[in-house]
Amino acid sequence: MTLTSAADGLDSSKPVRLLAAALVDLEADFDELLSLCGGAVQALAALGAELAVACPQQPTQAQLANQIAEASRRYRTTSDRLRWLRQDAAGRAPSAGLVAPQIRTAAAPASYNNELGVPLTLSQLEPDTAVCLCELGTGAPGELASLCRIAQPGVGVITAIGPEHLEFFRTVQEVAAEEVALIRALPAGAPLILPQDAQLLEGHRRSDLDEWRFGLSPEADVQVLDWHPRERSADVVVSARGERVTFRTSLRLSHHRLGLAAAIAAYAALGLPLHRIGSMAAAIELSPCRVQEQELPNGGVLINDAYNANPVSMAMALEAVAARRGGGRAIVVLGEMAELGPDAPNWHAEAARHATQLGIDVLLAVGDAARRYLEGATAPLECCWLPDTTAAAEMLTRIVRPGDVVLLKGSRAACLERVAEAITRDRRARPRRGR
Repeated sequence: MTLTSAADGLDSSKPVRLLAAALVDLEADFDELLSLCGGAVQALAALGAELAVACPQQPTQAQLANQIAEASRRYRTTSDRLRWLRQDAAGRAPSAGLVAPQIRTAAAPASYNNELGVPLTLSQLEPDTAVCLCELGTGAPGELASLCRIAQPGVGVITAIGPEHLEFFRTVQEVAAEEVALIRALPAGAPLILPQDAQLLEGHRRSDLDEWRFGLSPEADVQVLDWHPRERSADVVVSARGERVTFRTSLRLSHHRLGLAAAIAAYAALGLPLHRIGSMAAAIELSPCRVQEQELPNGGVLINDAYNANPVSMAMALEAVAARRGGGRAIVVLGEMAELGPDAPNWHAEAARHATQLGIDVLLAVGDAARRYLEGATAPLECCWLPDTTAAAEMLTRIVRPGDVVLLKGSRAACLERVAEAITRDRRARPRRGR
């Protein structure tokens, strides 16, 4: 197995970049990616004994994944001066937006949060990189611990704990137990950023860590004191361990408050100057399909939050679109929330009940698994099931009126980004600078 010409011209002093060359297309078939990575690992081994890893002539997929992890772990140990932030997807963009303008930073450009994506993040390291923001995900017990062994984080950020991946973890308590791997992986004295209400982690706190809590209550180390949305921004007042800062951010929806507070906690834990937050917060750019706002030609607004969904993020998104509505209607286009296990029907029905309570006007459920929303939908909420994204796009084209606010929300399996592509292509929607 040999590395293809994609690696030609790469600086051999950055050996993990050879790994990145094999990972450039993360949408490719997983088996194909692992095959490509086998060649990249062989090339890594040829570059130096300190990075060499055993590479069988005909490795299995599991062996290839282990080789990738070991090569990346060894490469990470050559960068001991780095400070490493681990966070989930919700905190990646705000953290990068605040930290990167201050010091040399490497960050995951998207949700590169698994055994392939973490090495790709590591491949961005330069000799003068001071901070690496590395998203570590999990979908089954033990995965987060494995990624922590690769990244060896020096700062930990947990933005929320809730019902997700319950198909594999069964209970929220088991989800919390998986997050404990990050707490255990941190070295003594390292900052740990947690939600103020992280009750499920109480029994796993460490007295030798610099713990920062964020939230809306006065007990939080980083507290959001005021959040005043404007048309394309929000005016914010935050207190960080007694230091009060006022600034304007491009994140205007209310459910960004806690994500931004977590990012400020990480920023402050790195010792960066709080008085400079305002200059960065005004220019934070969110990742694609994560609460992206676009203007529709008729004066309506599309909120594209189609990248992923679980019951907690779904509730927050519904609350945000209800608050965002002006004189028009609130229309929500919902795909399934995947990997919720045997209680999935109840979680979907509860989301529809929450939409009714919030005064959402129209709910369009898209795809077979999304039928479950209908079980919780009651008047005056208008609810309609549609078989696929094509039908959903056609329906939106017919029903959207001037002043309406449209939310797209679902797990990756729902592919609701196709709805956004169709209606923005047909209507030539314009991106909004504010969030």
